[in-house]
Amino acid sequence: MFRSRFLRTLPSLAAAILAGGLLTLPAAAQKRVALVIGNSAYQHASALANPANDASDMGTALKELGFEVILGLDLDKRAFDQRVREFSRALPDADTGVFYYAGHGLQVLGNNYLVPVDAQLQSERDLDFEANSLNFILRQMELDRDGKTSIVFLDACRDNPLAGNLARTMGTRSAGVGRGLAQVQAGVGTFVAYSTQPGNVALDGQERNSPFTAALAASIREPGRNLTSVMIDVRKKVLAATSGKQVPWDHSALTGDFYFHLASAPGTVPRATSPDSSADAMHDRVRQLEEELKSRPDQRQTANIARLEQLNERLRQLEQASRDDQQRIFDTYRKHGASGDPNARMATNREVGTIQMQMARRGQEQAKVREEISKLTSETGALPSTKAAQ
Repeated sequence: MFRSRFLRTLPSLAAAILAGGLLTLPAAAQKRVALVIGNSAYQHASALANPANDASDMGTALKELGFEVILGLDLDKRAFDQRVREFSRALPDADTGVFYYAGHGLQVLGNNYLVPVDAQLQSERDLDFEANSLNFILRQMELDRDGKTSIVFLDACRDNPLAGNLARTMGTRSAGVGRGLAQVQAGVGTFVAYSTQPGNVALDGQERNSPFTAALAASIREPGRNLTSVMIDVRKKVLAATSGKQVPWDHSALTGDFYFHLASAPGTVPRATSPDSSADAMHDRVRQLEEELKSRPDQRQTANIARLEQLNERLRQLEQASRDDQQRIFDTYRKHGASGDPNARMATNREVGTIQMQMARRGQEQAKVREEISKLTSETGALPSTKAAQ
């Protein structure tokens, strides 16, 4: 619809652009693979109500978005290892790899472990034989994948009785068994999201899904959202669902935006590809279009164009502020670390929670700005400004 309107409005400009080969077709299909695991039916610990449902529903959502999904429900150690091996074999050829896990997890001496349903953690030695190291899985996602994207979602911060049993056998080393999961230092190109802050415990939920996964499965289905926007929306929904008790947290070492909906990614819309077609050049073309529209006697159209530029600039400011806040959160955790002092930990979480609440409120404003931009773009037939896409 946009293209036909654009050609009707400015035939000479459109013809020049098309003749010069300045527009590209949507990006070629990418290979995207996901390993999705949910463990509920624990044999040596209390069963969890939601993880199998969570993984099943996340797997469905990712398939709808074009992912090749490797699904595992209620996996024992052998089956868990087999799924990880299958995932590792698919990763080298994948542009994007996603790992989602719901179930019991624990941190010991700063390392995170995911727990198969048949695990018996009677001593520290059992960890390497009975549990699955998260670091091992992350390493598989990074090997031979320079320049590619790795995304990890961990809904594994539930209160874990196996951690308590293990701590009782470790004597003086029992302090190394922490609550929830430890912060992960991800490599370049990797994004890690937790259902709550590192060192905290998340809620399993009273409905079919946990609060985190219910929000995540819904948000990734919404077109037009990059990963940062998805997580802001998830954070807002989880805060509301848990009355502020649970604050999802993430750490990003990505070097660019990621979109679950490929059609929403900037690379799939008309854009300049000639040597002189930088973002500034494209913005100049947009301004040329706006000037032509302004030259018309329709004053309302002129006002809409001016408003569109204002909204694009406001959106750019909001997105930059959110990126700055993400860095502030990362710097706060890096500065204070995994403190053993409950008061210090509470103060750190309170500071991070305040930042995340600001991000959630800002996310609401971003949604309203995007909605108005979409409406004005449709009314005027103008290209969205490249400022908002950067």
